[in-house]
Amino acid sequence: MIGTLAAAISGIRLAATKKFDWFGAYTVGLVTAIGGGSLRDVLLNLPLFWMQSAWYLCITAFSLVIVIVFRRFLVRSDKILFLFDSVGLALFCVIGIQKTLAAGYEMWGAAVMGVITGAFGGVLRDILINEVPLIFRKDFYATACLAGAGVYWIVMLCGGSTVAMGLSCAGTVILLRFLALRFNLGLPSLTAIPDVKNP
Repeated sequence: MIGTLAAAISGIRLAATKKFDWFGAYTVGLVTAIGGGSLRDVLLNLPLFWMQSAWYLCITAFSLVIVIVFRRFLVRSDKILFLFDSVGLALFCVIGIQKTLAAGYEMWGAAVMGVITGAFGGVLRDILINEVPLIFRKDFYATACLAGAGVYWIVMLCGGSTVAMGLSCAGTVILLRFLALRFNLGLPSLTAIPDVKNP
């Protein structure tokens, strides 16, 4: 639920910068919150999680109210978007890993599902607001999820509890995101090789 709130706020906040109306902003927030988990459940052949409870729709509506009430503070600060986006990414990554393992799949598959659960909602959000998806830009996004999954696996092999595995994974994702922001870290960009004849 915390991840849903954080992801929905990040989506609605970004929609507000594009001057979407309330319904459009709610739609973007909802897609951000449930997009990754929906794809995960489809791939795992499981019932869609958000269709089992109306809480996800209600939390997204509550997120819209928060952004409307505190829009002067939330919409103007890029750091706020980064904070909510990072928290949502981290928590959804943990949920994706745990749900995939519970379905009987190996850890490598759970790591992929962790990335999908955490990042795909943000991809849909950026597409809806006509932006290049953050996951494809020079930023630690999917990479942070993979690192978090690696830490989750290490703690699991060491016999750690479910809580310890989840917290270590989420903490790794959030830490890497903030380190990337603080020190301007990122993966190298792929550029086209210039034509020798026509530089």
